[in-house]
Amino acid sequence: MHTNETEVPPRLLSEEAVAARLLYRDGLMLVLDKPQGIAVHRGGGGGPSLETFFGGLRFGLPRDPALAHRLDRDTSGCLVLGRHHKALEKLGLLFKQGKISKTYWAVVDGVPDADEGLIDLPLGRLDASRGWWMKVDPLGQPSRTRYTVLGRAEGRAFLALEPLTGRTHQLRVHCAALGWPILGDPIYGTGTLSAPSLHLHARSISVPLYKNKEAVAVEAPVPAHMTATLAGFAG
Repeated sequence: MHTNETEVPPRLLSEEAVAARLLYRDGLMLVLDKPQGIAVHRGGGGGPSLETFFGGLRFGLPRDPALAHRLDRDTSGCLVLGRHHKALEKLGLLFKQGKISKTYWAVVDGVPDADEGLIDLPLGRLDASRGWWMKVDPLGQPSRTRYTVLGRAEGRAFLALEPLTGRTHQLRVHCAALGWPILGDPIYGTGTLSAPSLHLHARSISVPLYKNKEAVAVEAPVPAHMTATLAGFAG
């Protein structure tokens, strides 16, 4: 149902192109492989967004599916949609209760001292003029991320990141705060000096959607902009 091609430029996005990125479908939920470099929401300033093209994901239902959560514009990977109102309510509750497990893959500039650990740093808004930009703030919201080092090479690390809370830019701020910003991060790292695109990918998600059944587990293939970098960690 999905092929791992290079990310679709916004000008080439269409209902067909978005439908081709479908990773999972059932009566309640869809999971898309979100391309890097496009916003999920329609912004106030106009321009393309992923939800503009949800019309091709109805599969017989009267209305478009809707976002059950969000990913940053520059993040790729597993994005969950609810197919109707009741599905969205159920998914929203699972996200709020922290019952949905997510694992991200990231390449960072710098190497953690430990092979694994828990980042427990509260986050708050940087300032009113910076929109969604965030910072570590002792008075901010509790924010926790579990990390595991999957590889080390030439002063960089390949990490698996599990957000235990769901704050805006949480993974990006947490990594930067510990001295290993995510490659290609234009806000909290060195941007294009380290890589042309953000190396943060929502690799997998596990959704306990149905009682007495195993959680729905979905995995998104490695995007093209990260493939070459990750090859440097092989062996």
